[in-house]
Amino acid sequence: MPTTLTAFADVTTSDSALRRFLHGLPGVDAVGLEARAAALGTRSIKTTSKAYAIDLAISMIDLTTLEGADTPGKVRALSAKAVHPDPTDRTTPMTAAVCVYPDMVATAKAALNGADVKVASVATAFPAGRAALPVKLADTRDAVAAGADEIDMVIDRGAFLAGRYLETYELIKAIKEACVRPDGSAARLKVIFETGELSTYDNIRRASWIGMLAGADFIKTSTGKVGVNATPANTLLMLEAVRDFKAQTGIQIGVKPAGGIRTTKDAIKFLVLVNETVGEDWLTNHWFRFGASSLLNDLLMQRQKLSTGRYSGPDYVTVD
Repeated sequence: MPTTLTAFADVTTSDSALRRFLHGLPGVDAVGLEARAAALGTRSIKTTSKAYAIDLAISMIDLTTLEGADTPGKVRALSAKAVHPDPTDRTTPMTAAVCVYPDMVATAKAALNGADVKVASVATAFPAGRAALPVKLADTRDAVAAGADEIDMVIDRGAFLAGRYLETYELIKAIKEACVRPDGSAARLKVIFETGELSTYDNIRRASWIGMLAGADFIKTSTGKVGVNATPANTLLMLEAVRDFKAQTGIQIGVKPAGGIRTTKDAIKFLVLVNETVGEDWLTNHWFRFGASSLLNDLLMQRQKLSTGRYSGPDYVTVD
């Protein structure tokens, strides 16, 4: 029977206790993990299922701009695209969120004007995570105060890789507390591991458990700013982690693969992973997201192909 996090209370009392727990998790069979991810990626779906999958994938996208050259105009344009991804077809679903830097949260919030699209903000010295805790907390609080519905934080990979697991846990817990507004409501917290820098699947499993134990609402693969981002294998591993966590605690955690997912074919492979690993409960944008802005354009072109029988070409969609 599902329990609660109280069953894991002793695990986070000290660094040594947390280390014993994390290193006591079953080792990851890398060959088996990659083979299962590859096998699930070969599944074919019928045309009617493809149409459903495309709309579902659109509704799961966090439409993102995280560049030093971001301007209010670009954020407003991105917000408009999130609400009406295809202005010629108002049956197209809205995206799940618009993701911006903290200083652009208010602009995005105003541009969305009450639409059912969340405003997500990266925080904690994204993407490197190299800043003092007071800076990370201030970064988070500024974004929440500006109206962010969701916070995408990065862990200190240096601390994690050095084995300072409790420090990593306490950082996530502190940011989770900083997500709470004065009225008691809270922004949802996505915890980014930057899986491409964690070196091993065992480390990804350990990071997933640290994030979940610390109160993450989502665990997220990557920032999209390094060479290796979301892959079917590392996403499958994280899906298995949230499945096991729910079985033991009754608490459901979301998953967000980010970076490198560019085509409709790729997105459908990830949706198959979700369905076959954790089931329909996660097939909603409340529990699964894509951090992949360029993916939206391909989804729109494939959606147009299904409805008209022809491709409209890349100039059919806006360039982000």
